[in-house]
Amino acid sequence: MARFGTVTAGTVQLALLTAAQLDISRRPAQEIRGSKGLWRLATLVNFIGPASYFTFGVKRSLATR
Repeated sequence: MARFGTVTAGTVQLALLTAAQLDISRRPAQEIRGSKGLWRLATLVNFIGPASYFTFGVKRSLATR
């Protein structure tokens, strides 16, 4: 059971990391708060980095709020 939890947590972490890195690559720099390079480094921090990027790093337009 512990192995299942570890594998699941690792899979979720890799999925978040991949999603954040792809988003940084595809999103124009003016739609990201701060430097793309610093956000790339921040997303390498387990769970917290990608979550922070999607919460604080992406500028939202008024239409999507």
